[in-house]
Amino acid sequence: MENFSVPALLIFNSPTDILVVLLVFLVLFGGKKIPELAKGLGQGIRNFKGAVKSDEEAAETKEESKQVK
Repeated sequence: MENFSVPALLIFNSPTDILVVLLVFLVLFGGKKIPELAKGLGQGIRNFKGAVKSDEEAAETKEESKQVK
């Protein structure tokens, strides 16, 4: 067996493959549900970025307090 190191997004060989996947997605979730899913995904990404940023700020503050002592 070969070990492929190809990212998942590169498995599509043609634009037709992408269209088929999008069509299946549309059939499964319907036209009304897709914007709600996208909105939820966007909010999740925003929350994740905010959490990462606050962790970085907390780490910087902790390092600064160690240098002051």
